Amino acid sequence: MSAPKRLLDAVTRVAAEPEGVLSREAVQALCEKTVKLSKADAVNVSINGGITQNIRFAANQLSTAGSIVDATVVVQSSFGAKHAVVTTNDLSDESLLRTVRASERLAKLAPDDPEAMPELSAQQYEAVNAWFDVTANNSAADRAGVARTALDPARQAGDVTTAGFLIAGAGYNAIANQKGLFAYFRSTSANYQLTVRTNDGTGSGWAAADHPDWAQIDYAAVARRALEKARASRAPAKIEPGRYVVILEPQATGDLVQLILNYADARSSDEGRSPFVKADGGNKIGEKIVDSRVTLFSDPADPQLRSQPFDGEGFPLKKQLWIENGVLKQMYYSRFWAQKQKKIATGAPSSFKMSGGSKSVEELVQGTERGILVTRLWYLREVDPRTILYTGLTRDGTFLIENGKIAKSVSNLRFNESPLFMLNNLEALGRTERLAGTEQGGAVAMPSIKVRDFNFTSLSEAV
Repeated sequence: MSAPKRLLDAVTRVAAEPEGVLSREAVQALCEKTVKLSKADAVNVSINGGITQNIRFAANQLSTAGSIVDATVVVQSSFGAKHAVVTTNDLSDESLLRTVRASERLAKLAPDDPEAMPELSAQQYEAVNAWFDVTANNSAADRAGVARTALDPARQAGDVTTAGFLIAGAGYNAIANQKGLFAYFRSTSANYQLTVRTNDGTGSGWAAADHPDWAQIDYAAVARRALEKARASRAPAKIEPGRYVVILEPQATGDLVQLILNYADARSSDEGRSPFVKADGGNKIGEKIVDSRVTLFSDPADPQLRSQPFDGEGFPLKKQLWIENGVLKQMYYSRFWAQKQKKIATGAPSSFKMSGGSKSVEELVQGTERGILVTRLWYLREVDPRTILYTGLTRDGTFLIENGKIAKSVSNLRFNESPLFMLNNLEALGRTERLAGTEQGGAVAMPSIKVRDFNFTSLSEAV
């Protein structure tokens, strides 16, 4: 029996019971205990932890499998405008006391924070269900089975090499203070990413999936998609850079569009550092800035997002419309900036979604006379913050479309493009999907889109 087969079978035989997720009652008791130790003017306690389980494979071999259980307590003590933070993962009474006292000593030495805000009082939070027992109770055998959906066909065919990482687990986040605030959120997560390379070194395919509910992910379909992309992308042809009709799969759409949220901070606009600033002063709220079919929002309770309903300060998060029917509706305000500008605080969003249509990627391709299909983007770097202009590369499956069909694979291309420019050149919307592997993190859902005049500037030799 081969070494990879022995390791895979050994992992399959190991049973893993979920652990490490403290209940709401247990976390609240721990928070209250820590708060009572404080002698500061104000104290804020954040607790997070859980269990993370994973399986990794590369070169068509299982390489590692593991399980990590951890818990972290973060204590911020404040004396007036002075504050300091100390962290521990030792939950014993002695450790909590040392942590609180250390944060108090450091806070007294800290300079005044000109943007310090008082602690929040008790808040009401939207009920969001992001917990699924089937994910929390995933076993080593389950994870090995996922790996096999890619490893088995790759080994049998012998023409490709796979590398993948599955991480699944359950966790919780909580925030409390001396004024009665207590926020608790538990969630599960399964994230699977797979890259397949052809053995001749010319083709590469990628596919991924993410969901709180393990049962919602078709792992075999993820493997098939990556395998098909890799084989189809072999021996790519070179095409002239320029402006093309482009179909971006949901991952590629998200790679660019989610960048908009980085610039939706009201402070950056008010201080003149935003693409949403008018040339003569003020901002563009209420103005049409992209195609009227575009709606972007954050909503912890959305079924495709299921994100934490409070931010890092314990401020409640609800549905927030950023762009509706192409019109800029709002920007987000921190508590400090809202107070300074006499506005209503919104908190920092933990999710981002773009509403889509009903078409599949295949249907978008069928309706395209000539264009380029892009699987995903990579190595994005800012060029001009005032227009959200970024440069980057296509990756893991770029194809030329002719007469409504995939004609051939093409070499990867460098682009210079802004999501604002792109969404003003929108031709069609596909279905919205939850993404995996975003650079910004958090819960993100995006549609496939078809746009015109996408700006490719040069070729790339990278596979």
